[in-house]
Amino acid sequence: MVFRRMGHFSPCLSKTSLFFSLLTKTPYPFHLPHTIHFFKPIHTKFPHTDPFSINQKTHLCTSAAFLQQPTSKTFSNSRSAKKARRDAPESVLRHKLDQCSKHGDLQEALRLYEEAKLSNISLNVHHYNVLLYLCSASCTKEFGIEKGFEIFKQMGVNGVAPNEATFTSAARLAVAKQDPEMAFDIVKKMKSFGVPPKLRSYGPALFGFCEKGIADKAYEVDVHMGESGVVAEEAELSALLKVSSLSERADKVYETMHRLRASVRQVCEETAGVIEEWFNSEFAAEVGVENWDVGKVKEGVVKGGGGWHGQGWLGKGNWSVVRAEMDSSGVCRSCGEKLVCIDIDPKETENFANSLAKLACEREVKSNFVQFQEWLQKHGPFDAVVDGANVGLITQRSFNFSQLRNVVNKLRQMSKSNKLPLVILHKSRATGGPAQHPNNKKLLESWKKAGALYATPHGSNDDWYWLYAAVSSKGLLLTNDEMRDHLFQLLGTSFFPRWKEKHQIRMTASRDDGLKLHMPPPYSIVIQESQHGCWHVPTVIGDDIETPRQWVCATRRKAHSLFRRTGESNH
Repeated sequence: MVFRRMGHFSPCLSKTSLFFSLLTKTPYPFHLPHTIHFFKPIHTKFPHTDPFSINQKTHLCTSAAFLQQPTSKTFSNSRSAKKARRDAPESVLRHKLDQCSKHGDLQEALRLYEEAKLSNISLNVHHYNVLLYLCSASCTKEFGIEKGFEIFKQMGVNGVAPNEATFTSAARLAVAKQDPEMAFDIVKKMKSFGVPPKLRSYGPALFGFCEKGIADKAYEVDVHMGESGVVAEEAELSALLKVSSLSERADKVYETMHRLRASVRQVCEETAGVIEEWFNSEFAAEVGVENWDVGKVKEGVVKGGGGWHGQGWLGKGNWSVVRAEMDSSGVCRSCGEKLVCIDIDPKETENFANSLAKLACEREVKSNFVQFQEWLQKHGPFDAVVDGANVGLITQRSFNFSQLRNVVNKLRQMSKSNKLPLVILHKSRATGGPAQHPNNKKLLESWKKAGALYATPHGSNDDWYWLYAAVSSKGLLLTNDEMRDHLFQLLGTSFFPRWKEKHQIRMTASRDDGLKLHMPPPYSIVIQESQHGCWHVPTVIGDDIETPRQWVCATRRKAHSLFRRTGESNH
């Protein structure tokens, strides 16, 4: 398996380079932020004139003359200044280097670099970063790597302070030079320059150690990441899982499986392959206990909120590893085990609603969103909230109020309280276009009178409104919006995916089947570890609407036989 991340390449063995010696044994020539020396301002002296001897009369005259000058001259000066900046050698070089970066043209970038040195053009950090990136991206060529080291050294000689991108490219060069130890040392030096490392800064060292099978050093990088407040994502966890499996570190495999459960939930195909390799290994068959404390395992399940116990590998013997599907109630069609629905702490929901309101007030007109909160207090809570625009436009270009009405009626029938769901529509949708049709107008008026329609003001993003309404009401949300854009990224990857999984209703409409609502599954689509020692890992393949989701089902063969014979399930 190959772990791919932009600018990362597989390392091979070699001796420590001269570049590493430069970083570790000699003082680096960059100035730290607190030692940067600023140039004194240059004052221009006018010939035969002392600028400080101008009398008040002269000053007033010149000021009046300035005010009477046509504004077109000011605009002309502004345009001239912009053109001068654009045509400056540094700007032209930046543009050309950016084009080299876009097309991956290292040779042209190096030619421009040499030309700039001969022309005494001052290079800034962006110029150097583009050059270093291109050099690191050509790691199959020894020439590119050595040039990268030379350019990095020259950057220090010229006193250009590095930033995070500089160090990351240097770390990539180090791994391309076959030395993940050097890459890790570069990252560790970042803090001394006042530059906080990012996840991509650690990638070269972490992947380098993992691919060379040096597990302990990979764990050391992982610990350093945690100390720097950097959270590993699926690619990093998958690499750690693989090196732990190949190194027969069962404890680390178990720990990483649970880290994937907590942060990733559904895994990509590459990670699923790593997990299958572990369970199919001879070593995995030998790991585990045959007699475990059932009470302690159950206690772990309750304490963990369901779906896992955290007590270690249970059982012994070979694993049966297959790709499986779940039926509508969450029973595995392969082993017969029933998956659980993991509850969400009500306090977590309350905290999430508060943080959501805070973000909305920051990005919306505050008074508008506060007004909505007050309206919601008066008319809510609602069993369900409808993203009106999403529903009305799901099957056609023009807004379909008939479709929206059918959805609202279906949700009302499903509601225990027989209450209308809340429909969120932008004001333009609720007042213009098809909304002016007599039947649609009558429909909207009836919803408004019942307190089941809220029209968001002009210039607002109605996503904030329907999401907040659903979360604060602890109700369901009907939308086909995947909720993956920038707005939803602000909400984080911890609570929001769990909430969405349990509260989002999706919809399909076809000529044959008509309108169909797909309720949230009665089980959690997340890695689950049963009280019997079985594992179920959901992949991103399938969505359970158009195609069944694929799961990795791993059970001890003895336990598998028992499940198939008795139909025993884990509730």
